[in-house]
Amino acid sequence: MSSRKPAATKSKSVTVKQATLDLLRSFGITKVFGNPGSTELPFLSDWPDDIDYVLALQEASAVGMADGYAQATRNAGFVNLHSAAGVGNALGNVYTAHRNQTPLVITAGQQARSILPLQAFLYAERASEFPRPYVKYSVEPARPEDVPAAIARAYYTAMQPPCGPTFVSIPIDDWAHACAPSEARKVSREIGPELEPMKALVAALGSARHPALVVGPGVDRAGAVDLMVRVAEKAKASVWVSPFSARCSFPERHPQFAGFLHASPAQLSDALREHDLIVVIGAPVFTFHVEGHAAIFDGSATIFQITDDPDAAAVTPVGTSIIATMKPALSTLLDLLPESKRATPNGRTLPPAPQAADPLPVEFLLHSLSQAMPDGASVVEEVPSHRPAMQKFMPMRGQDSFYTMASGGLGYSLPAAVGMALGKPNSRTVCLIGDGSAMYSIQALWTAAQRKLPLTIVVINNSGYGAMRSFSQVMQVRNVPGLELPGIDFVRLAEGMGCHAVRVTKAAELGKALKRGMAFEGTSLVEVVVDSAVPVLYGQKHFPAKAGTHTHRERFGEDS
Repeated sequence: MSSRKPAATKSKSVTVKQATLDLLRSFGITKVFGNPGSTELPFLSDWPDDIDYVLALQEASAVGMADGYAQATRNAGFVNLHSAAGVGNALGNVYTAHRNQTPLVITAGQQARSILPLQAFLYAERASEFPRPYVKYSVEPARPEDVPAAIARAYYTAMQPPCGPTFVSIPIDDWAHACAPSEARKVSREIGPELEPMKALVAALGSARHPALVVGPGVDRAGAVDLMVRVAEKAKASVWVSPFSARCSFPERHPQFAGFLHASPAQLSDALREHDLIVVIGAPVFTFHVEGHAAIFDGSATIFQITDDPDAAAVTPVGTSIIATMKPALSTLLDLLPESKRATPNGRTLPPAPQAADPLPVEFLLHSLSQAMPDGASVVEEVPSHRPAMQKFMPMRGQDSFYTMASGGLGYSLPAAVGMALGKPNSRTVCLIGDGSAMYSIQALWTAAQRKLPLTIVVINNSGYGAMRSFSQVMQVRNVPGLELPGIDFVRLAEGMGCHAVRVTKAAELGKALKRGMAFEGTSLVEVVVDSAVPVLYGQKHFPAKAGTHTHRERFGEDS
């Protein structure tokens, strides 16, 4: 007869729903973003007081809000969507979260397992395939009792650099099933750099005549901007921002700040022509928007890259890539670097302040907005056609000051600003958005107004899609339909959703309206009607189209 003691019994079982809510608590998740549907009701019934359900009026807004909140708090956003239709509505902002590398755990309802073979109403066919390839992990668990473990795996995967969204499809009848509780685990997330290539980078920085550091959004995502500044100052290198960076990873008033790189291969190569060493940190090498010859890859400059994204390292065409997370990589670099004997390079020269005029120039608006924003404010931006002017007249302070969509897909920034304001309740969030962009997710205003969030929305109204107007001019295509947007009244739209709102049409009205909007207790919208002159985004010299009349100096962003 065996003398062994009986095995310890497992913890008593709980429901799948209870196990999931306990997991959320243990992960520090205190908000769930969603728009409810019938297949989610068992999850939402008897909702607990300690987890805040944030209602969005459309699923794309729910994902955008969760993205902004996750970026503000540096913890995964949790989203609950409705089966196939809801996930479909949300996919644009799921793609943006993928490009933003924002950690999200997205759950979606599914019809009851017993009627799935009958192609039930509101079911999702091959649910886990629907959001791919824009999620890091996607599953519909084989058994109800596997749901909490799937959600735990989704969280750990979402939070592991490079971060991103994950997806779990959950049948309606799974929530009431019994399962074992799921314990949260500690999973480390920092990856240190290999020492030999770091030493090679240090040697290259030591021998370079005129090195450039190209900083990308990965630095700000990692909370490593202060480290980045110390590295740049010790190396005495010029600092550029990577093309289409969705964050501010270096203070734009710093004396070594050189400017913003263009998304045109030729323009980027022009800007970096004088540098013999280029070190790309927290960004791809490089994100381009148009065709052209990238002389930067011809071998005149040595290229190094530090990235936490193995895929970004794999597609880099030349040079040495070092895979590591930002804090250990920059700390190692700072420790290994000797104090450079080079002269400190000169940064960019900002243009003089723009003058007031009527019709109101967008440059005057952006300069005025920069002056009106309170200290510590965060900008969430979606004004693609005005980004060059914004980069000149609204220098950002650095860490946690600026956010936009890395995808280029509209409909992100208004709900993201709502999520940002939820995540930063003690400071002002400013959403800078175009009239065309605002109409993609205008219903996000309702959530902000209901919660009286410290949010100011500045709508730049030029009565159309400014970026498309610009492209049609540079590409010399004519009579393009769908570029004009007359007759949208943002004040009445905002007021209809419970927001304070004003319209500005003259320069003399602007300062007072912005000041009031920033100080308003709750959410305020300022619609600014600006000159509808078409901005130049790409110079004709660098655009792969037939010759035109634009000059060499007309650039996307800075003049070289």
